[in-house]
Amino acid sequence: MRLSKFFMPMLRETPAEAQIVSHRLMLRAGMVRQAAAGIYSWLPLGFRVLQKIAQIVREEQDRSGAQEVLMPTIQSADLWRASNRYDDYGKEMLRIKDRHDRDMLYGPTNEELITDIFRNSVKSYRDLPRNLYHIQWKFRDEVRPRFGVMRGREFLMKDNYSFDLDTAGARHSYNKMFIAYLRTFARMGLKAIPMRAETGPIGGDLSHEFIILADTGESAVYCDRGWLETNVLAGDTDYEQDLNPAVAEWTKLYAATDNQHDPEACTLPSDRLHSGRGIEVGHIFNFGTKYSKPMNCAVVGPKGEQIFVEMGSYGIGVSRLAGAIIEASHDEAGIIWPDSVAPFDVGLINLRSGDAKCDAAADDFYRKLIAAGKSVLHDDRTESAGSKFITMDLIGLPWQLIVGPRGLAAGRVELKRRKTGAREELSIDQALNKLTA
Repeated sequence: MRLSKFFMPMLRETPAEAQIVSHRLMLRAGMVRQAAAGIYSWLPLGFRVLQKIAQIVREEQDRSGAQEVLMPTIQSADLWRASNRYDDYGKEMLRIKDRHDRDMLYGPTNEELITDIFRNSVKSYRDLPRNLYHIQWKFRDEVRPRFGVMRGREFLMKDNYSFDLDTAGARHSYNKMFIAYLRTFARMGLKAIPMRAETGPIGGDLSHEFIILADTGESAVYCDRGWLETNVLAGDTDYEQDLNPAVAEWTKLYAATDNQHDPEACTLPSDRLHSGRGIEVGHIFNFGTKYSKPMNCAVVGPKGEQIFVEMGSYGIGVSRLAGAIIEASHDEAGIIWPDSVAPFDVGLINLRSGDAKCDAAADDFYRKLIAAGKSVLHDDRTESAGSKFITMDLIGLPWQLIVGPRGLAAGRVELKRRKTGAREELSIDQALNKLTA
């Protein structure tokens, strides 16, 4: 994509309402624009990041054996009355009426709807277990939406729901998601730490939230420093095997949010205890028959008996992750995207647009990188070199390939790694080989 044709309305000044780093940088970089309080439009640069994040989530869900569906944003209030949550959920739920005066709602979550789908579709224990997920927009009418996409009213979420015959099967489904979540966040360049959590309005008796460490995090967290040295992606996972030992291994190190941390009960020596701030990016729940019993979601068992299915639900804030990644990965100049979620792989900077040799060399790089499967944002604008550098640092692409008349005269170009700031002069072939390796 040529930057001269790319819709990326950047801001020179930071709006006063932007209180945290991710909100400031997303507005300045032209990733999002506010449509109403806590509701945002995602512009091309931001939407590309959102799609990258969603694809990683999708791949790890599929890898675990979950199957993708798509449920609507608008749900019938009757389903929520059946589970006894319609009145209990509170003012966060946006309640509406259709033209026939029927009570409807904009879904804040999907336990009721997926239970209804499942109870009308599955009748035998032979069809268990199942795990169904979707990536869909949700709405929760926060009292004080703030911090941009980190605490909005409308947000993109991956939520999935497991259905099992017994508690052992339900725990296995829970363990699958536990490990899939660790892998998902690690692939985004994040260190996510699972911490025991309250179940809240979702219900149930087993829950973990996944917290990434960030100086600007919303919660105080405490963990064993050993967590900082873990490598989730070092080994492979067979999701059909017993996962209890793997989950036990991951949870043996101490980790707690401030509302779970008891300084008196924590036995870690002070040099092993890391304290900092964290951002929740995922939450998993095992809640047994909380929804299946009141909604009569049952299957016929092996002896002809009726068995209410055991359920769990699992959420990842996809749009929230875009902000959380920035909170965890930025510097004074702007965003530093991990390679896996960057909107483009390479920022190609033509230092002298209009110069025949520079234009020809930059265009040649552009064509060859695209042919090699790389996504490229080509800054072909007639702006100053300084302005182009500021733009590329702000939007945080992993690589900057700099083409200028002085370097070309010597057969060289400059390659900059955004994360480290390291620069090197390379021949044209060396630069291409490094970017396409």
